[in-house]
Amino acid sequence: MNTLRALGLAATALVLAGCASDDGVAGSVGDAGYVSGDGFVTEIAAGDRGEAMEFGGETVDGDAWTTSENAGVTVVNFWYAACPPCRVEAPVLVDLHEEYGGDVSFVGVNVRDGAAQAESFDETFGIEYPSILDAQDAAVQRAFSGQIAPNAVPTTIILDAEGRIAARISGAVSDTSIISTLLDEELARQ
Repeated sequence: MNTLRALGLAATALVLAGCASDDGVAGSVGDAGYVSGDGFVTEIAAGDRGEAMEFGGETVDGDAWTTSENAGVTVVNFWYAACPPCRVEAPVLVDLHEEYGGDVSFVGVNVRDGAAQAESFDETFGIEYPSILDAQDAAVQRAFSGQIAPNAVPTTIILDAEGRIAARISGAVSDTSIISTLLDEELARQ
């Protein structure tokens, strides 16, 4: 019985891991028991990138979104509405979408919420790019786990023009500089 309880506690810890404490500080552990990403950037050299990512799903608006219909450099952001660092980085992603939206596809992947919660978040922060609802089957999260997992919430992954993983930022971004640099590098490679 103690082994089952230990496994249950370990599973609960894994579910809770990945978001910030109430103060939104990356890498911190707060009263809520959440652990956030540390903002670490993993870049993958063009010659070392794996196969093109193929994923899709139903968006907050009920539309279908797939990589096959949204080719080119893509920003994929894993988030959910009650995640404090997701709220911190939302305005940054809005700014990036406004700046790069004509040249870069943006898609969110909501890992916990239903459509109503996700839609409210989008309205609050002025997010105009689509978000896939991934809470039911985690299909998008699983698609990435074979190459480079979204190991924290939020996580932002940059796909190159061929749809391959070029970079991952684990944790919230607080300004546009990191992602802008990564996007500029990928756009220059096209």
